[in-house]
Amino acid sequence: MKKIFITIPWFHPAYKAGGPVQSIANMVNALHVGYEFYIFTSNTDLDELPLQITTTNEWVRYNAHTSVWYALHKDRSQQLTTQLEIIKPDYLYMVGLFSWHFTMVPLFFGKAEKKILSVRGMLHPGALGQKAMKKKIFLKLMSWVKISKKCAFQASDKIEAGHIRKQFGESVIIHQAGNFPRVIVPLNLPEKTAGVLRLISIALISPMKNIRLVLEALQHTNGNINYDIYGPVKEMGYWEECLELIHHLPSHITVSYHNELTPVLVPQKLATAQVFILPSKSENFGHALFEALSAGLPVITSNYTPWNGLEEAKAGLNVESDSEAVAKAIDFFAAMDAETFLNWNKGALLYAKGHLDTAGLVS
Repeated sequence: MKKIFITIPWFHPAYKAGGPVQSIANMVNALHVGYEFYIFTSNTDLDELPLQITTTNEWVRYNAHTSVWYALHKDRSQQLTTQLEIIKPDYLYMVGLFSWHFTMVPLFFGKAEKKILSVRGMLHPGALGQKAMKKKIFLKLMSWVKISKKCAFQASDKIEAGHIRKQFGESVIIHQAGNFPRVIVPLNLPEKTAGVLRLISIALISPMKNIRLVLEALQHTNGNINYDIYGPVKEMGYWEECLELIHHLPSHITVSYHNELTPVLVPQKLATAQVFILPSKSENFGHALFEALSAGLPVITSNYTPWNGLEEAKAGLNVESDSEAVAKAIDFFAAMDAETFLNWNKGALLYAKGHLDTAGLVS
């Protein structure tokens, strides 16, 4: 039985941080033979609001082979290092780069046989461009203390492995393993009518997810579009810019914002739409994109996610990050009749099925 100690800033029932939380939950649910997991996390969600939990600062059961420690802020680092000494894990698996309590403390002060740092897309140029100065200082410090001698790295693919080597040198040890996805069963989507489209996004409201670009594109589309946006607002200034664009949309465009969704409600909301749109500046995996495809929704996304070759598979469209390209993609789907759309619905399902390889995720 391998004991794996995971440090991550947020974990279920937290959900507002998106992909990393879902990926770790999927992993501990999938690997139920030969593994014992200990997840050390905070007692808050991304917005720092306390989670609806009854127990903190002690281990509680998540499933038969996984325990979670929801740490209060006070003495969090001391609690972490103490629990590592008690449990003596085979592996210490740190999720994310830019956290003192959940990356730096376990990396430098935690005791474990082997340490693995999962960068989760945080070294992608698009991600490094957000709050760039703070991240640059953090990464320089990591290089200065020779982080590559203290741990191995996990990359989700060859591209991310390249980002790690570029930042920390060619001699770093990298384990390549993808993310554990959640598969949603095929949904009965609203019947498609030519000239009408139901569009949906489920994402953090932040520059990285590029919701504003969708709204800019909608200024120039021709079809009758109903666009639903779900997700917590991470940057209020950015969302205010989005609201201004919504205010000036033409009358044939309807946009509705519904706040964030708990994971259990995602299938229900996907079932109200026909196309999923998220032209992200970068995605390490893009759980929301995969979940939409697995449910049968074609997706419109950028060229900076793992989900490429969509048009050839009739599973969606990869577009350049400009409003004209996005508007053209939206109009492409809006113009479809029911028979044509059904082929793209089937294409999305086949594409998701063809990219599901959980056996290759265990290393």
